[in-house]
Amino acid sequence: MDTRPDTMKNIASYYGINSRKLQRHYKHKVSGYKKWKQLPHAQDYLIYPENITDTLSIDEVSLSKGELYTFVTNKNTGVKNRKSVVAIINGTAAKEIQGVLEKIPLEKRNIVKEVTLDMARNMSLAVETSFPQSKMVIDRFHVVRLVMDALQHLRIKLRWKAIEEENKVIQEAKKAGCKYLPQMLSNGDTLKELLARSRYLLYVFEENWTINQAKRAAILFEKYPLLQQAYKLTLTFRSMYQNLCKEKALLQFNDWKKQVVVSQIEEFNTAVNSLEYHAENIFHFFDHRSTNANAESFNSKIKGFRANLRGVTDVKFFLFRLEKLFA
Repeated sequence: MDTRPDTMKNIASYYGINSRKLQRHYKHKVSGYKKWKQLPHAQDYLIYPENITDTLSIDEVSLSKGELYTFVTNKNTGVKNRKSVVAIINGTAAKEIQGVLEKIPLEKRNIVKEVTLDMARNMSLAVETSFPQSKMVIDRFHVVRLVMDALQHLRIKLRWKAIEEENKVIQEAKKAGCKYLPQMLSNGDTLKELLARSRYLLYVFEENWTINQAKRAAILFEKYPLLQQAYKLTLTFRSMYQNLCKEKALLQFNDWKKQVVVSQIEEFNTAVNSLEYHAENIFHFFDHRSTNANAESFNSKIKGFRANLRGVTDVKFFLFRLEKLFA
C-alpha cells in the first residue's frame, strides 16, 4: 500500500474519513508492524543473515535529525528476489557494529570474501573482526576525493590570502583618503573572484573545460604556478586507476609520492600520509575493481524514500517499512 502523506490524504478524502485516522489504522492494524519480530530491538539494530553474499558493502546514512545508522548491504547482482540489506545498526562505533554483526552465525560471516567501504577507521575495524575471511576494498571515489580535497584546500588557502591582502590595501586606502579600486584581470575577475570561480574547473579534466574555463585556468595558473602543479599532481593520481594491473598501479603511486615530495605542497604531503596508511586496502581495488557504488545508490534510495514521507517521525516504523522494501 502506498502510504505517502499525499496518497493517504487522497484515499481518506475519497472515502470521507480522517487521513490521520487512516494512517494510524494502517500502522497498527493493517501493516503487521505490531507483530514484527524485530520490533523489540529495532531501535538498536536489525539483522538479516539470509541476505549475506560473498561481497558486501558498508556505509553510514543519516535517517533522522542527523542520527547516523550503519548499513551493511550485499551487491545483489543478478540474483532474482534477493533483498539488499544484511544489517542496520544504530551508530557508527566499531564496537557497536561488531557486536551486532557477531549475532550472525560465524559460518554465515565466513561466506564473505570482500567488503567495500570508505576510509573511516571504525568501519575497517568492525569489518576486520566481523568478517575474518574477507578482504577490505576502499572505494576509489573516497580515495580520489581525498586528493581532490587537498587541491581544493590549497585553492581556498590562496583565496583567503588574497582576501587578507585586499583588506590591507582597503585599510591603507581609507587612511590615505582614497577610494579603493580592485584590480581587474583580463577576464573581468578580481583575484579573489578568480580563485572562487575556479573551484569547478579544478575538478574537471583539461580537455573537458569550456572556453571560459580554459581562459580562467590560463590566468589562474599564470598567477599561481603552485596551483597548476597541484592540479597536475591530482590528474596524475587519478590516472592511476586506469591501470588494469595492481603492480603497475603501485609503481605509478610510488612515482607520484616522489613528485609530491619534490613539490613540497603541504596539503599533498598530508594526503600521502593517509594514503600510505590505507594502501593495502586501497590497492585491493585492482583485484576485482570493486567499488562502493551500490551502497551509495542504496543511500540515495533511502533519502528518496525519506523525502517522499516528508521526513522521519517514527524511526522504528520507518525501519519496518525499509525492511519490507529492501530486506
